[in-house]
Amino acid sequence: MTKYLMVGFGGALGSILRFWASGVISNRLGDRFPYGTFVINCTGSFLIGLIVTLLAERTHWSPNWRYLIPIGFIGGYTTFSAFELETFRSFQDGEILIASLNVLLSVIVGFFSLWLGVITGRTIS
Repeated sequence: MTKYLMVGFGGALGSILRFWASGVISNRLGDRFPYGTFVINCTGSFLIGLIVTLLAERTHWSPNWRYLIPIGFIGGYTTFSAFELETFRSFQDGEILIASLNVLLSVIVGFFSLWLGVITGRTIS
């Protein structure tokens, strides 16, 4: 049960930070390009790489930190970071085709799925 509480607490904090930071960035740089989302995704990707590496290689912290920080907090801050980590791990393991497919399919199928959701939503309402 503890791991679920850690993920939930971290996720709530990460989501709040994402909402706030994205708004601040968009207000300062405008909304012609999704600067807020772009910055969140890039910083989240950096953070998940840093934290997962530190937790795995440099610290002897409780496994609960893994639930709180990378899965909960950074996962709430941006799910893009989890996608990047999974893709990197495939690449690191020599699975170049899998990593490439993950990038291509996630972007193309994700975009198509969003479009389909919009069409469905418009049809329902």
